This record gives sequence, structure tokens and C-alpha cells, in this order.
Amino acid sequence: MTNEFLYVIMVGLPARGKSTLTGKLSESLRRDGISTGIFNNGDLRRRLSKENTSYPEFFNPKNKAAAALRERYAIMNLNHAKAFIERGRRRKKVAIIDAANVSAKRRRMLLSALPEDRVLFIECINNDEEIIEANIRYKVDTPEFANITKKAAIAGFKKRISYYEGIYRPLHREQSFIKVDTFNYRILSQKVNGGMPFLDRIRDFLVTPFIKNLYLIRHAETFFNLRDRIGGNSRLTPDGLAQARGLARHFANRKIPLIFTSALQRTIQTSKAIKEAQQDCRILPFPEFNEINGGVCEGMSYMEIRETMPEVAESRKRNKYYYVYPGGEGYVSMEERIERGIKKVLYLSKYSDNIMIVGHRAVNRMILSYFVYKRREDVPYIYIPQDRYYHIRISQNKKVFELKKFG
Repeated sequence: MTNEFLYVIMVGLPARGKSTLTGKLSESLRRDGISTGIFNNGDLRRRLSKENTSYPEFFNPKNKAAAALRERYAIMNLNHAKAFIERGRRRKKVAIIDAANVSAKRRRMLLSALPEDRVLFIECINNDEEIIEANIRYKVDTPEFANITKKAAIAGFKKRISYYEGIYRPLHREQSFIKVDTFNYRILSQKVNGGMPFLDRIRDFLVTPFIKNLYLIRHAETFFNLRDRIGGNSRLTPDGLAQARGLARHFANRKIPLIFTSALQRTIQTSKAIKEAQQDCRILPFPEFNEINGGVCEGMSYMEIRETMPEVAESRKRNKYYYVYPGGEGYVSMEERIERGIKKVLYLSKYSDNIMIVGHRAVNRMILSYFVYKRREDVPYIYIPQDRYYHIRISQNKKVFELKKFG
């Protein structure tokens, strides 16, 4: 039997999701029994360089000494990838070269040393400025930039990107490539050799969100909950604070690096209790996850709405998903912002095995419906309790949704 092997070469500007995609692609291939190695130029540079190589001028193409050093590391990394493919008797292997590789010259160098019919380029594209900015902030919060202020690190990283932009040549003449929108999980274009091994599996992965563990939690009890009031920005009750501490104890032995919340204080309060039981955890509030806006009914109880605005209560009852509160929102008008919030979470979660979202009842219904098929008219009736949470796992092979108790 002929050995099956493939070199996957990543292409794209910094902060476009290359390393995130690489890590998850590697895990997906390994689950299929394909031996996979990741060869990251930046990791090699940081490990071997005695000098500081994080400053922006190190990436200036006119800096000949630095350019020669980066080329040397690229060749070393390439040789490590080749050695991985060639050693041992494992029949199925993929070597992923994770680097910017944005210049045609760099790609020609790589191809000159590899069998071209076993090379697949994957170009990562993302033009969403908000997400790029958030990703840069995430990247500079690492030991590589610990010796300078965050403001200086952000400015330096943006300068680094500008140097890469100056030499960036999108994939065009290469024999086999896929261009992927890393934010929207969408293949933008492709030109591939049909006989290339593992191709269908890789393309399937590129359009499938991979989630090892997503914990979808509704905020703990609020004063508005006790009075059956909708919307608002109510705080947690004493029992709600106890619920939040119960959640914290439940997740204390699981590493939760990021907790995504709405911008409303009830989700942030709930998350703060969980964060206190973690060693290294950040809370990221997203307005995309704010609860449905009740418009003229905001802050009212359902009884008050029935008594003072019977036409609103009756219209919403007839078509709950498509009904939009006067001056506010409905489930249908939340679709776009909820989808964007989910994509932001997946993009910024990096290699984390555990993702947590603390949201609201209507919001969490919409998040669940994004991952599992539900008729729109059924979404407003998905069960979202405050004493349980949803555990979601998604791969190319299966989707698992479990409603779990805590405390």
C-alpha cells in the first residue's frame, strides 16, 4: 500500500486565524487516525532566538539581517516537516507548516523542496476590522510582549502587519489551494488537485465549527425574575449570587480561560463568581448577547403587558418568533447579531478546550438553534432553566447536546 501524505502550507496576514485553524485541523485529522504535525515558524523563532524578535522592525523586509534570520528559521521548519513525513512506518501523515507565507518568493522556496502534487496551500482571509482588533489584543497579552506596555505592543503588532501587507501576494498561480473565510467558516475559492489525499476531509473541516466543550449558561436569578419582569438591567438576588457560586464550584476543576457574556450586569455578575474560582480567566462582554429588547414593554411584567397592552400580548402569542416589540426587538430581528456573537466566540477562543457563554433565556435559545436544527416557530419554547446548563460538543462526526445540573 502506497503511503498517503500531504503538506498543508498556511498563508495569510497575522491575526487572521491561521494558528487557530491549524490547531483544530490537526486535532480533527488525528481523530481520523492521520498522524499530524504542526511546524510553526514563530514558535521556532521564539525558541531559538537569543535576541528579542517581537519588535516590529524585525519584520521589516528592508532589515536584511532579520530577513535572513527569518528565512533560516523557515528552512529549518521546512526540514523538520519533511523529516516528520519521512520517518517511521505510519502510512497516513499530514505536516502543517504554520506561518504567514504571504510572499510569492517564500512559497516558491517551499515548493522547490517539496513534491508539488502533495502540497495544499490554505489561505486564511478575514477582513472584519473589529475581530482583527480583538485578535490583536488577545495576541499581545502573551509573554512575548510582557516587557512593554499593552498600548506599545498593539501599535507594534499593527506595524508588523503593515510590513507583511507590503509583500502580500494572494494565492493565484499555485497548483493547489483553498481560500477560506476564517470568521464565517466559508470556502471563498479553490483550485485543487482532485487526487490529493485527505482533501474532502479538510474541506469539510473548513466549513464545520469544531467545539470540544461549550458550556451555555443562563444568568442566575435576578430581582426582575422574581417579579416576572422582562428585559432591564437587574442585579442578582441573594439566591442568584448563591447560584453563581454553585456554578463556580461546579467548574472550578475545569480550565475556563474566557467567559463570554452580554453587556448586562446580571450575566457579568454571574461570570465574576465563576472567574474567582479560576486561576487565569477573563470576562469578555459582547453586546451581541444582550437579551431581547422589549421596547415599550421593557421592564414590565407579563401580567402588566396583558392588562395594559392586550394587543401586544395577543399578537406575540400568535407568532412569538416573528413578533417584534414596538420600539424593540423580536427573535427574528436578533438573528444577525446572535450569529455574529457566536462567530466572535469561536474565532477568539483559540485552542481552548472549554468555551463558556453566560447569556439570557431568549439569547440562549437562539444560540442553541444556531447549532441544532429547530423550526423557527419552535425556538421561543426551548427550555432554558437557571439551575442547569447546556453542554455542547461538535465535530465533523457528531453533535452532542446535554442539559446538565450543577450544585
